[in-house]
Amino acid sequence: MKPTFPALTAACAVVTLAAAPAMAQGRNCAPRDMVVKRLAEKYGESRQSIGMGQQGAVMETFASGETGSWTITVTTPNGMTCLVASGQAYETLAEALPQSGDDA
Repeated sequence: MKPTFPALTAACAVVTLAAAPAMAQGRNCAPRDMVVKRLAEKYGESRQSIGMGQQGAVMETFASGETGSWTITVTTPNGMTCLVASGQAYETLAEALPQSGDDA
């Protein structure tokens, strides 16, 4: 069974949110406003989803409807945003939950 993008995003977010404080000292981090501006200007990406993680970290998914590029970021409480993952072929999905009692 092929995993869905939301499942992969959630799994990636869980792993990366645990590492967010350590990543903030890495070179793939910058103040949030600079990251958002660059994603918009260079890649045409805008925020598509958001979620809260441990210790006040915020996970966001940015994507472009025109090119299909996407980026997952984590912002720490100090305002530093770190790039976690990026790729191509972004699709917005709205899948229904399985009926109660059905095997997924």
